[in-house]
Amino acid sequence: MSQYRKTPEALARLTPEQYRVTQQNATERPGTGEYLHHAAPGIYVDVVSGEPLFASADKFDAHCGWPSFTRPLQPASVRELGDDSHGMLRTEVRSAQGDSHLGHVFPDGPTASGGLRYCINSASLRFVPRAEMEAQGYGAWLDQVEDA
Repeated sequence: MSQYRKTPEALARLTPEQYRVTQQNATERPGTGEYLHHAAPGIYVDVVSGEPLFASADKFDAHCGWPSFTRPLQPASVRELGDDSHGMLRTEVRSAQGDSHLGHVFPDGPTASGGLRYCINSASLRFVPRAEMEAQGYGAWLDQVEDA
């Protein structure tokens, strides 16, 4: 079994907004997320399971109201599912191990980086600064994070 998983203890630590987004597939209001304008080097992990999801080096300002990334740290860290809620066809993004709702992926990202935009709710993420990655068990991903 993976070291990254959803536990009753992890769910109990979530704020109401984090629970609403990750467990009830909600979306935070645009422009309100903690990590929207966040630019420090490090990685973003699932707020529930702790699994590594996105690197700061892949974050960009899409001017859409939510943090945006060109790709996940590794393709296996996210699951993509069809989503026809709200009268539109979209692709939902969930963490692979924790099964948290993260946001959606769209084909309108920077062409030079593959053309995808992972539009992610801040409430589904926890940021681990580069300087703390090793101590928190995320040293394997240091090579994917830019220097401070």
